[in-house]
Amino acid sequence: MNSFIVCATRPMQNYASSVIEYLSKYLCFSNIKDQINGLDLLNTDCFANGEMEVSVNYSIRGKDVILFSSSARNEAGIGVEEAKIEMYHAIDALVRCQAKRVIVFEPFISCSRSDRTTRRSSVGLWVHLKTLTSLGAKHIVTFQLHSDKSKTMLDPASYAIDDIPALTLLKKYLCDKYIKTAEKLEQEVRNNWAFCSVDASGEKLARGFANSFGSPLVVAHKQRDYSISNTVESINILSAEPVEGKSLWIVDDMIDTAGSVEKLIRVLAQLNPKDINIISVHALFSPPSVKKLQELSREGLLKQLIVTDTVSCSNYKNDLPGLEIVQSAELASKIIKTIINNESMSKLLAPFNAGEYLAGGDKTT
Repeated sequence: MNSFIVCATRPMQNYASSVIEYLSKYLCFSNIKDQINGLDLLNTDCFANGEMEVSVNYSIRGKDVILFSSSARNEAGIGVEEAKIEMYHAIDALVRCQAKRVIVFEPFISCSRSDRTTRRSSVGLWVHLKTLTSLGAKHIVTFQLHSDKSKTMLDPASYAIDDIPALTLLKKYLCDKYIKTAEKLEQEVRNNWAFCSVDASGEKLARGFANSFGSPLVVAHKQRDYSISNTVESINILSAEPVEGKSLWIVDDMIDTAGSVEKLIRVLAQLNPKDINIISVHALFSPPSVKKLQELSREGLLKQLIVTDTVSCSNYKNDLPGLEIVQSAELASKIIKTIINNESMSKLLAPFNAGEYLAGGDKTT
């Protein structure tokens, strides 16, 4: 096992602490927590003129450093741009201290949707990834990038990027909490559930759920007005069988302003499903999403809203009835263990089969 340490910028201190707890169990050394816990490694100074400096408090020479960082909404209340600059400064400081390798673990890359290269505008994701690698990051790990094409922005011969499908976390959560047995999956879920995409481009995500659970797929085809951000003009529903009386699960990689999903739910409600639910990895909850989701709940149109903690959202538990937050720190610890031990990522990337999982398949990966 390579010598390594886990540290974090201010927005990710609590998350990294949870990861370290899991790592200390998996790596089976009596003093491993003391060896890997670097939550006191970085010190961030913010100056009166708005500038910043990050310093390293002790030697990391020759060690692999896993840096947890994020510029998404966070428990520390640090804004997007300040958090991003702190991430850049932290990488520079770690490289200057001769870390063997800097691995940036960014659970949600907040600029991931800025990946279009055909417009006369900057490409936020390219700027971000280029900055990380130019500063010295050799490996970037994240959960559920918005687009597969995003991974082509890095040269794999020089830098590594691992995009872990966190939707698998949500599939396992559905099995553990709502299905529980292979018999229920076969007798109830496969006939009475359906998975719906938010739009045509999200069909792949929804199809993954439909295939995993053996349930029908519903595709929403929306028309946008691209002259105005976050707007939808109309939605058409494509389904091979009626959705009346079924529990519908709308699948998406993120909930931003909830404009698309609100319109979709109102259209789906006209088809008389048993209930409508949302399952999504990243809970951005940009305004006015919370108000829209609250209204849908009050009207009885939205039952459950299941997300992960890649973006801090626990403060919305009281505001959003039916909000359930799936923890991702244990999965993050398994990813780190895999990287540090130079093991294969295949188990973490493999397609999920609900039948095999509920029948007693490997529940440790």
